[in-house]
Amino acid sequence: MPEVSDMELLRDYDRQGSEEAFAGLVRRHINLVYSVAFRHVGIAAHAEEITQAVFVILARKAAGLRPDTILEGWLHETTRLTALSFLRGERRRQFREQEAYMQSTLQESIDASAWNQLAPLLDEAMSRLGKTDRDAVMLRFFKDKSVREVAAALRVNEGAAQRRVLRAVEKLRRFFTKRGVVLPAAVLTAAISANSVQAAPVALAKSVTAVAVAKGAAAGGSTLALIKGALKIMAWTKAKTVAVTGLAVLLAAGTTTITVKEIHEHQTYPWQIHEGNITGDQLNQPPQVRILPSKFHIPDEYTGDKLLGTGVRAQDVVAAAYGFLTPARVILPAKLPEARYDFIACLPGGEDANKKALQKEVKRKFGVVGKTETRETDVWLLKVKTPNAPDLKLNKKDGDGGNGFYPDSGRFHGWNEAMLGVAAGLEYLANTPVIDETGLTNRFDFDLNCTETDLKNHDWDSVNLALGKLGLELVPTNRPIDMLVVEKVK
Repeated sequence: MPEVSDMELLRDYDRQGSEEAFAGLVRRHINLVYSVAFRHVGIAAHAEEITQAVFVILARKAAGLRPDTILEGWLHETTRLTALSFLRGERRRQFREQEAYMQSTLQESIDASAWNQLAPLLDEAMSRLGKTDRDAVMLRFFKDKSVREVAAALRVNEGAAQRRVLRAVEKLRRFFTKRGVVLPAAVLTAAISANSVQAAPVALAKSVTAVAVAKGAAAGGSTLALIKGALKIMAWTKAKTVAVTGLAVLLAAGTTTITVKEIHEHQTYPWQIHEGNITGDQLNQPPQVRILPSKFHIPDEYTGDKLLGTGVRAQDVVAAAYGFLTPARVILPAKLPEARYDFIACLPGGEDANKKALQKEVKRKFGVVGKTETRETDVWLLKVKTPNAPDLKLNKKDGDGGNGFYPDSGRFHGWNEAMLGVAAGLEYLANTPVIDETGLTNRFDFDLNCTETDLKNHDWDSVNLALGKLGLELVPTNRPIDMLVVEKVK
């Protein structure tokens, strides 16, 4: 029988006053909350008080949480803010005690040493992640969920969930590196998985439930003060985020006059909410065609009946409007804007209707139109060099587990990917047409040990050395192919 979800339990508590439902939530998450609190204060009694306060806050805010909230992420951030409120009262002494505790323990192995370096910085690092990244890391490493479970919780396919987790881990690794904690991603995630959630005291769940379901009515004076302080910090954090977003819009406009239309176009629409990971919720939007400035730098595109892209360059928008997968087959006029854009075309009528609509918007926004011509040009042919190479592994998983071909820590990882996708990925990064002539129709898992820099700099020796381990190679030639010729509107 499927496990009742967090939000179902919270709804039962909110609507029916079910103490049993809230107790279930406490049992499910108390170790996480207690562990985050303990990392901040280093004293069990204080961590217990913070834990109690967090669940009182959850009880008070139960009615206002969105149905798609990942409760682990919400609890982590609430615990962090509550602990900060606590430390304002006795931060210097508590900080010394926390440091003393962290330095006096976890010295018995390399893994323990890694955790000893990470622990004082971990929760701040987590707070620097975006909400979806933080939720993904919480589920994968704090709660030890599988990639499949993470994907289900985030409502994406497994490939998208895996990419989200890997990118979030890379952001964490960079955060720690800047602060002198240099660890490989594997050591980082192993340390978090092994140590981030510790067992709370056995009796704590019962006492927390009793106080929280009454929404703090029976809490002591210090706990009530802590709840009040934490709620103030949470409200300020939310207000500050809104203010910073508004200020960024104004600053982006520079000294030019900002019209009402421009302000309107700088607001965030529901399809502009994910960086480098387009999901179903972005595609299911009211009919519209737009090209807007992006806040993102990690690009992603979706093409089908609907067209959607985030964090992409102007030439990528033009290519998508005319049905070209990459700008490598686009001949551009004078330089297009260097900014990044988000675009959407989701009108009724299917792919052709949306392409035509986006072409009109490209003409209005960038002042260009395109036409397809056959041109003789330099291309690379992706061919099989050595059949049945062991490093090119046939994907044997059943069902749609997603697919991808993307850089991970500078190198490339591919899973459930067709050769057509590999050719398109190489073409996009090298900005040179690549044609799949392998004849391979299956999907594969592999690691390609070359870098984005190798491709961007056209270091074909390095690229072919890496491809050779997969039994593949790139062969240069010159042949006529369809190109999109883009011209300024006359």
